[in-house]
Amino acid sequence: MQRLSAPCSKLAYTRYVANPTLRNPNPCDIFINHRGIDTKKTISGLLYDRFTRLGLNSFLDSKNLKPGDKLFVEINAAIKECSAGIAVFSPRYCDSYFCLHELTMLMESKKRVIPIFCDVKPSELCVKDDRTRPAAEIRRFRLALEEAKYTVGLTFDTSNGDWSEFLAKASDAVTMNLLDVEEGRLRSINPTYKHISA
Repeated sequence: MQRLSAPCSKLAYTRYVANPTLRNPNPCDIFINHRGIDTKKTISGLLYDRFTRLGLNSFLDSKNLKPGDKLFVEINAAIKECSAGIAVFSPRYCDSYFCLHELTMLMESKKRVIPIFCDVKPSELCVKDDRTRPAAEIRRFRLALEEAKYTVGLTFDTSNGDWSEFLAKASDAVTMNLLDVEEGRLRSINPTYKHISA
């Protein structure tokens, strides 16, 4: 039997033991925003697999979408339903309209976002205006990117980093953030809610 990390155990306790009437209140716990060509088969895919083993419902386009799905409909619904998001920034992240669209939706909907800077520094990320998108949309993309760049996150160098250590740190960061979001949600439902230690 797999031993859950302490933050994940605490999250499960808050959701299901202290509140037995809750049975998967979120179809999507975590939305993984990433540039597929850069990270789908490495960091993003590994995070998805790790979260799945921890019992978290993650959304990763290559794992959750099936032929015939309407791309924007499914992605927008997953972002709306998720408790938090991970933005996996990579060298070609800003070249993708979809990455910037997803990030903007996460930020504008005030989701908790954990940035992961994978083989890229925050200062290297910028939205370029190639004149194919309306100026208002480019402005929204830039605001979302700036907000994410100034959010405390994780960094990882794929050529020299310790993958196991990174995955443990990332999953702990995500579960702690999910716990905070869940406890905030419970307090909004019941103002007398008090956290009970697991």
